[in-house]
Amino acid sequence: MTNTPAQSPVPRFFKSSYSEGSGNACIEVAIQPTTVLIRDSKDLRVAPFGVSPSAWSAFVTHTAS
Repeated sequence: MTNTPAQSPVPRFFKSSYSEGSGNACIEVAIQPTTVLIRDSKDLRVAPFGVSPSAWSAFVTHTAS
């Protein structure tokens, strides 16, 4: 018998608070313990890509200034 790691929960994506109101230009993010997943809300066929939490923090800090 082998031990298998517990499956990670399904990522919960949310839209950026700065997304365009008409829904034409939206990204969604899902915060995970070791990765921030980013996807295009208009094309869910494309897999999300992941960045480190520190990279995401740097991006958010840079875009907010």
